[in-house]
Amino acid sequence: MRAALLHAVGDDKLDIRDDFTLTPVGPADVRVKIRATGVCHSDLSVLNGVLPMPLPVIPGHEAAGEVVEVGDHVTTVQPGDHVIINWTPTCGTCPNCVAGQPYLCMTYVMQSFSLARFRYGADTPAFGMAGCGTWAEEIVVPWQGAIKVDADVPFEVAALIGCGITTGVGAVLNTAKVRPGSTVAVVGAGGIGLSVIQGARLSGATTILAIDPLESKHELAKKVGATHAITPDQLRDAIGSITGGVGFDYGFEAVGKSAAIMTAWQATRRGGDCVVVGAGAMDDVVPLTAFSLLFEGKNLLSSLYGEADVRHDFPFLAGLWKAGKLDLESMISSRIRLADLNDAVQALKSGEVLRQIVLMD
Repeated sequence: MRAALLHAVGDDKLDIRDDFTLTPVGPADVRVKIRATGVCHSDLSVLNGVLPMPLPVIPGHEAAGEVVEVGDHVTTVQPGDHVIINWTPTCGTCPNCVAGQPYLCMTYVMQSFSLARFRYGADTPAFGMAGCGTWAEEIVVPWQGAIKVDADVPFEVAALIGCGITTGVGAVLNTAKVRPGSTVAVVGAGGIGLSVIQGARLSGATTILAIDPLESKHELAKKVGATHAITPDQLRDAIGSITGGVGFDYGFEAVGKSAAIMTAWQATRRGGDCVVVGAGAMDDVVPLTAFSLLFEGKNLLSSLYGEADVRHDFPFLAGLWKAGKLDLESMISSRIRLADLNDAVQALKSGEVLRQIVLMD
Protein backbone atom coordinates (compact mmCIF):
# COMPACT_ATOMS: atom_id res chain seq x y z
CA MET A 1 0.00 0.00 0.00
CA ARG A 2 0.96 3.67 -0.31
CA ALA A 3 1.98 6.03 2.49
CA ALA A 4 4.07 9.14 3.12
CA LEU A 5 7.14 8.54 5.30
CA LEU A 6 9.33 10.95 7.25
CA HIS A 7 12.84 9.51 7.58
CA ALA A 8 14.37 12.29 9.71
CA VAL A 9 13.24 15.51 11.38
CA GLY A 10 13.83 18.44 9.06
CA ASP A 11 13.73 16.46 5.80
CA ASP A 12 12.68 18.65 2.88
CA LYS A 13 10.45 15.98 1.37
CA LEU A 14 8.30 13.12 2.55
CA ASP A 15 9.09 9.77 0.97
CA ILE A 16 5.83 8.80 -0.76
CA ARG A 17 6.11 5.12 -1.65
CA ASP A 18 3.94 2.11 -2.40
CA ASP A 19 5.72 -0.80 -0.69
CA PHE A 20 4.23 -0.59 2.81
CA THR A 21 2.68 -3.50 4.66
CA LEU A 22 1.01 -3.71 8.06
CA THR A 23 1.71 -5.93 11.03
CA PRO A 24 -1.01 -8.55 11.61
CA VAL A 25 -4.23 -7.53 13.35
CA GLY A 26 -4.14 -8.58 17.01
CA PRO A 27 -7.11 -9.86 19.04
CA ALA A 28 -7.99 -6.33 20.23
CA ASP A 29 -7.06 -4.46 17.03
CA VAL A 30 -8.95 -2.96 14.12
CA ARG A 31 -7.68 -2.48 10.57
CA VAL A 32 -9.09 0.60 8.86
CA LYS A 33 -8.99 1.67 5.23
CA ILE A 34 -8.41 5.42 5.42
CA ARG A 35 -10.83 7.33 3.21
CA ALA A 36 -10.04 10.93 4.27
CA THR A 37 -7.32 12.46 6.40
CA GLY A 38 -6.48 16.04 7.35
CA VAL A 39 -3.22 17.96 7.04
CA CYS A 40 -2.97 19.51 10.50
CA HIS A 41 -0.44 21.80 12.19
CA SER A 42 0.29 18.99 14.63
CA ASP A 43 1.49 16.96 11.65
CA LEU A 44 3.82 19.82 10.76
CA SER A 45 5.05 19.80 14.36
CA VAL A 46 6.12 16.18 13.86
CA LEU A 47 8.00 17.09 10.68
CA ASN A 48 9.94 19.88 12.39
CA GLY A 49 10.49 18.05 15.69
CA VAL A 50 8.27 20.19 17.93
CA LEU A 51 6.24 17.07 18.72
CA PRO A 52 8.75 14.23 19.19
CA MET A 53 7.95 10.92 17.51
CA PRO A 54 9.99 7.76 16.88
CA LEU A 55 11.54 7.60 13.42
CA PRO A 56 10.97 6.79 10.64
CA VAL A 57 7.33 7.79 11.02
CA ILE A 58 4.23 8.10 8.88
CA PRO A 59 2.51 11.37 9.91
CA GLY A 60 -1.23 11.91 10.13
CA HIS A 61 -3.71 11.52 12.99
CA GLU A 62 -6.93 13.27 11.88
CA ALA A 63 -8.86 10.78 9.76
CA ALA A 64 -11.90 8.68 9.02
CA GLY A 65 -12.32 5.45 7.14
CA GLU A 66 -13.93 2.06 6.81
CA VAL A 67 -13.27 -1.01 8.94
CA VAL A 68 -11.89 -3.91 6.89
CA GLU A 69 -10.81 -6.34 9.62
CA VAL A 70 -11.26 -6.77 13.37
CA GLY A 71 -9.55 -8.92 15.98
CA ASP A 72 -11.29 -11.84 17.64
CA HIS A 73 -12.00 -9.88 20.83
CA VAL A 74 -13.43 -6.76 19.17
CA THR A 75 -17.18 -6.22 19.58
CA THR A 76 -17.56 -2.45 19.10
CA VAL A 77 -17.15 -2.36 15.32
CA GLN A 78 -17.30 -4.77 12.41
CA PRO A 79 -16.11 -4.78 8.77
CA GLY A 80 -17.96 -2.18 6.74
CA ASP A 81 -18.51 0.22 9.64
CA HIS A 82 -17.51 3.85 9.16
CA VAL A 83 -15.19 5.09 11.91
CA ILE A 84 -13.36 8.18 13.09
CA ILE A 85 -9.79 7.63 14.23
CA ASN A 86 -9.14 8.52 17.88
CA TRP A 87 -5.45 9.35 18.27
CA THR A 88 -5.62 8.97 22.06
CA PRO A 89 -7.20 5.56 22.65
CA THR A 90 -8.30 5.06 26.23
CA CYS A 91 -7.28 1.99 28.20
CA GLY A 92 -10.12 2.41 30.72
CA THR A 93 -8.05 1.31 33.71
CA CYS A 94 -5.30 3.89 34.30
CA PRO A 95 -5.76 6.60 36.97
CA ASN A 96 -6.72 9.22 34.35
CA CYS A 97 -9.38 7.00 32.77
CA VAL A 98 -10.77 6.03 36.16
CA ALA A 99 -10.90 9.70 37.15
CA GLY A 100 -13.05 10.52 34.10
CA GLN A 101 -10.25 12.15 32.08
CA PRO A 102 -9.80 9.76 29.15
CA TYR A 103 -8.14 12.46 27.04
CA LEU A 104 -5.14 12.26 29.41
CA CYS A 105 -4.68 8.49 29.00
CA MET A 106 -1.07 7.75 28.05
CA THR A 107 -1.21 3.95 27.81
CA TYR A 108 -1.43 3.65 24.03
CA VAL A 109 0.42 6.91 23.39
CA MET A 110 3.47 5.49 25.15
CA GLN A 111 3.02 2.16 23.38
CA SER A 112 3.20 3.96 20.03
CA PHE A 113 6.87 4.83 20.71
CA SER A 114 7.85 1.17 20.78
CA LEU A 115 5.28 -0.52 18.53
CA ALA A 116 5.98 -0.07 14.81
CA ARG A 117 2.91 -1.27 12.91
CA PHE A 118 4.25 -0.54 9.41
CA ARG A 119 6.93 -2.24 7.30
CA TYR A 120 8.56 -1.07 4.06
CA GLY A 121 11.45 -2.02 1.80
CA ALA A 122 13.33 -5.01 3.13
CA ASP A 123 11.09 -5.43 6.19
CA THR A 124 12.20 -2.10 7.70
CA PRO A 125 9.91 -1.03 10.58
CA ALA A 126 8.13 2.34 10.56
CA PHE A 127 6.01 4.00 13.20
CA GLY A 128 2.71 5.84 12.94
CA MET A 129 2.25 9.31 14.40
CA ALA A 130 0.54 8.91 17.78
CA GLY A 131 0.14 5.24 16.92
CA CYS A 132 -1.96 6.17 13.87
CA GLY A 133 -0.08 7.25 10.74
CA THR A 134 -3.15 8.20 8.73
CA TRP A 135 -1.11 9.46 5.77
CA ALA A 136 -1.32 5.82 4.70
CA GLU A 137 -3.99 3.92 2.83
CA GLU A 138 -4.60 1.56 5.75
CA ILE A 139 -3.72 1.49 9.45
CA VAL A 140 -4.07 -0.84 12.44
CA VAL A 141 -5.17 0.67 15.76
CA PRO A 142 -6.50 -0.62 19.09
CA TRP A 143 -10.27 -0.99 19.02
CA GLN A 144 -10.56 2.10 21.24
CA GLY A 145 -8.94 4.08 18.41
CA ALA A 146 -11.78 3.46 15.94
CA ILE A 147 -15.05 5.13 16.93
CA LYS A 148 -18.13 4.24 14.90
CA VAL A 149 -20.01 7.07 13.19
CA ASP A 150 -23.18 7.05 11.11
CA ALA A 151 -22.57 6.07 7.49
CA ASP A 152 -24.35 9.20 6.21
CA VAL A 153 -21.59 11.44 7.60
CA PRO A 154 -19.13 12.12 4.72
CA PHE A 155 -15.62 10.87 5.38
CA GLU A 156 -14.09 14.35 4.99
CA VAL A 157 -16.47 15.74 7.62
CA ALA A 158 -15.81 12.80 9.92
CA ALA A 159 -12.05 13.31 9.51
CA LEU A 160 -12.30 16.90 10.76
CA ILE A 161 -14.19 15.72 13.82
CA GLY A 162 -11.27 13.37 14.54
CA CYS A 163 -9.06 16.20 15.76
CA GLY A 164 -9.63 19.85 14.85
CA ILE A 165 -13.34 20.12 15.60
CA THR A 166 -13.19 18.04 18.77
CA THR A 167 -10.20 20.02 20.01
CA GLY A 168 -11.65 23.46 19.34
CA VAL A 169 -15.33 22.96 20.12
CA GLY A 170 -14.39 20.81 23.11
CA ALA A 171 -12.20 23.57 24.53
CA VAL A 172 -15.30 25.76 24.66
CA LEU A 173 -17.92 23.24 25.77
CA ASN A 174 -15.87 20.94 28.00
CA THR A 175 -12.95 22.99 29.33
CA ALA A 176 -14.17 26.59 29.58
CA LYS A 177 -17.88 25.80 29.70
CA VAL A 178 -18.61 29.17 28.11
CA ARG A 179 -21.86 30.65 29.36
CA PRO A 180 -24.56 32.22 27.14
CA GLY A 181 -24.14 35.97 26.81
CA SER A 182 -20.38 35.84 27.36
CA THR A 183 -17.63 37.65 25.49
CA VAL A 184 -14.92 35.54 23.85
CA ALA A 185 -11.59 36.31 22.19
CA VAL A 186 -9.86 33.70 20.01
CA VAL A 187 -6.21 34.07 19.04
CA GLY A 188 -5.60 32.28 15.75
CA ALA A 189 -8.11 31.72 12.96
CA GLY A 190 -6.75 28.48 11.56
CA GLY A 191 -8.57 25.17 11.77
CA ILE A 192 -8.48 24.99 15.57
CA GLY A 193 -9.34 28.67 16.04
CA LEU A 194 -12.32 28.43 13.70
CA SER A 195 -13.50 25.41 15.69
CA VAL A 196 -13.23 27.42 18.90
CA ILE A 197 -15.22 30.22 17.27
CA GLN A 198 -17.95 27.77 16.29
CA GLY A 199 -17.99 26.36 19.80
CA ALA A 200 -18.41 29.86 21.21
CA ARG A 201 -21.28 30.49 18.82
CA LEU A 202 -22.92 27.23 19.88
CA SER A 203 -22.53 28.25 23.53
CA GLY A 204 -24.45 31.47 22.99
CA ALA A 205 -21.55 33.92 23.31
CA THR A 206 -22.79 37.33 22.17
CA THR A 207 -19.38 38.76 21.29
CA ILE A 208 -16.70 36.67 19.57
CA LEU A 209 -13.47 38.36 18.54
CA ALA A 210 -11.13 36.59 16.10
CA ILE A 211 -7.49 37.69 16.31
CA ASP A 212 -5.16 36.72 13.44
CA PRO A 213 -2.33 38.59 11.70
CA LEU A 214 -3.55 37.36 8.30
CA GLU A 215 -6.48 39.53 7.31
CA SER A 216 -7.33 36.99 4.62
CA LYS A 217 -8.65 34.74 7.40
CA HIS A 218 -10.97 37.33 8.94
CA GLU A 219 -13.86 36.90 6.50
CA LEU A 220 -14.16 33.15 7.10
CA ALA A 221 -13.88 33.69 10.87
CA LYS A 222 -16.94 35.93 10.64
CA LYS A 223 -18.73 33.47 8.41
CA VAL A 224 -18.51 30.70 11.04
CA GLY A 225 -19.43 32.88 14.00
CA ALA A 226 -17.04 35.70 14.88
CA THR A 227 -18.68 39.07 15.44
CA HIS A 228 -15.40 40.97 15.06
CA ALA A 229 -11.98 40.25 13.53
CA ILE A 230 -8.70 42.10 14.07
CA THR A 231 -4.94 41.75 13.80
CA PRO A 232 -2.96 41.41 17.07
CA ASP A 233 -1.71 44.99 16.95
CA GLN A 234 -5.33 46.20 17.11
CA LEU A 235 -6.14 44.33 20.33
CA ARG A 236 -5.73 47.21 22.77
CA ASP A 237 -8.15 49.38 20.82
CA ALA A 238 -10.57 46.45 20.44
CA ILE A 239 -10.62 45.82 24.19
CA GLY A 240 -11.58 49.44 24.64
CA SER A 241 -14.19 49.68 21.91
CA ILE A 242 -15.80 46.25 22.34
CA THR A 243 -15.62 45.65 26.10
CA GLY A 244 -15.27 49.17 27.45
CA GLY A 245 -11.71 48.41 28.52
CA VAL A 246 -12.69 45.49 30.76
CA GLY A 247 -11.48 42.62 28.58
CA PHE A 248 -13.16 39.41 27.46
CA ASP A 249 -14.68 36.78 29.71
CA TYR A 250 -12.74 34.07 27.90
CA GLY A 251 -9.51 34.19 25.90
CA PHE A 252 -8.56 31.17 23.80
CA GLU A 253 -5.10 30.57 22.33
CA ALA A 254 -5.23 28.35 19.21
CA VAL A 255 -1.74 28.74 17.77
CA GLY A 256 0.74 26.92 20.01
CA LYS A 257 3.10 29.85 20.61
CA SER A 258 3.96 31.63 23.84
CA ALA A 259 3.37 35.01 22.16
CA ALA A 260 -0.17 33.89 21.25
CA ILE A 261 -0.78 32.75 24.83
CA MET A 262 0.25 36.18 26.05
CA THR A 263 -2.10 37.81 23.54
CA ALA A 264 -4.96 35.66 24.84
CA TRP A 265 -3.96 36.54 28.41
CA GLN A 266 -3.98 40.24 27.56
CA ALA A 267 -7.42 39.91 25.99
CA THR A 268 -8.91 38.16 29.03
CA ARG A 269 -10.53 40.29 31.72
CA ARG A 270 -9.59 40.13 35.39
CA GLY A 271 -11.20 37.02 36.81
CA GLY A 272 -11.73 35.53 33.35
CA ASP A 273 -10.49 32.27 31.86
CA CYS A 274 -7.51 32.06 29.51
CA VAL A 275 -7.48 28.68 27.74
CA VAL A 276 -4.43 27.22 25.97
CA VAL A 277 -5.48 24.98 23.06
CA GLY A 278 -2.52 25.06 20.64
CA ALA A 279 0.29 22.47 20.78
CA GLY A 280 3.51 24.32 21.54
CA ALA A 281 7.20 23.49 21.86
CA MET A 282 8.85 22.30 25.06
CA ASP A 283 11.35 25.18 25.05
CA ASP A 284 8.82 27.96 24.31
CA VAL A 285 8.47 29.61 27.73
CA VAL A 286 5.45 31.75 28.63
CA PRO A 287 6.66 34.92 30.43
CA LEU A 288 3.93 35.33 33.05
CA THR A 289 4.90 36.97 36.32
CA ALA A 290 3.93 35.60 39.71
CA PHE A 291 2.35 38.99 40.46
CA SER A 292 0.15 38.83 37.37
CA LEU A 293 -0.90 35.24 38.05
CA LEU A 294 -2.17 36.13 41.52
CA PHE A 295 -3.44 39.68 41.39
CA GLU A 296 -5.15 39.62 38.01
CA GLY A 297 -7.27 36.72 39.24
CA LYS A 298 -7.33 35.04 35.83
CA ASN A 299 -7.58 31.28 35.43
CA LEU A 300 -4.97 29.80 33.09
CA LEU A 301 -6.37 26.52 31.73
CA SER A 302 -5.12 23.94 29.26
CA SER A 303 -7.41 21.99 26.96
CA LEU A 304 -5.92 18.79 25.55
CA TYR A 305 -8.02 17.25 22.77
CA GLY A 306 -10.93 19.40 23.93
CA GLU A 307 -11.11 17.33 27.14
CA ALA A 308 -13.26 14.99 25.08
CA ASP A 309 -14.66 11.58 25.77
CA VAL A 310 -14.73 10.72 22.10
CA ARG A 311 -17.17 7.82 22.54
CA HIS A 312 -19.77 10.50 23.24
CA ASP A 313 -18.29 13.56 21.60
CA PHE A 314 -17.60 12.21 18.09
CA PRO A 315 -21.25 11.17 17.50
CA PHE A 316 -22.44 14.32 19.31
CA LEU A 317 -20.44 16.60 17.00
CA ALA A 318 -21.54 14.62 13.94
CA GLY A 319 -25.13 15.21 15.08
CA LEU A 320 -24.50 18.95 15.33
CA TRP A 321 -23.18 18.91 11.75
CA LYS A 322 -26.27 17.02 10.57
CA ALA A 323 -28.47 19.60 12.29
CA GLY A 324 -26.70 22.43 10.48
CA LYS A 325 -25.13 23.76 13.68
CA LEU A 326 -21.51 23.17 12.61
CA ASP A 327 -20.12 24.53 9.34
CA LEU A 328 -17.37 22.06 8.49
CA GLU A 329 -17.38 22.37 4.70
CA SER A 330 -16.21 25.99 4.86
CA MET A 331 -13.14 24.92 6.82
CA ILE A 332 -11.84 22.71 4.00
CA SER A 333 -9.53 24.84 1.88
CA SER A 334 -8.71 22.08 -0.64
CA ARG A 335 -9.18 18.40 -1.37
CA ILE A 336 -6.02 16.65 -2.49
CA ARG A 337 -4.51 13.22 -3.13
CA LEU A 338 -1.83 11.33 -1.24
CA ALA A 339 0.70 12.18 -3.94
CA ASP A 340 0.15 15.89 -3.23
CA LEU A 341 1.25 15.77 0.43
CA ASN A 342 4.63 17.43 -0.09
CA ASP A 343 2.91 20.41 -1.71
CA ALA A 344 0.32 20.38 1.08
CA VAL A 345 3.03 20.59 3.73
CA GLN A 346 4.57 23.61 2.02
CA ALA A 347 1.16 25.29 1.83
CA LEU A 348 0.62 24.60 5.54
CA LYS A 349 3.93 26.27 6.36
CA SER A 350 2.78 29.43 4.58
CA GLY A 351 -0.11 29.84 7.01
CA GLU A 352 -2.61 30.76 4.31
CA VAL A 353 -4.48 27.43 4.15
CA LEU A 354 -6.96 26.01 6.63
CA ARG A 355 -7.66 22.28 6.37
CA GLN A 356 -6.38 20.41 3.37
CA ILE A 357 -8.09 17.03 3.19
CA VAL A 358 -6.47 14.04 1.55
CA LEU A 359 -9.09 11.90 -0.18
CA MET A 360 -7.75 8.41 -0.79
CA ASP A 361 -8.26 6.86 -4.22
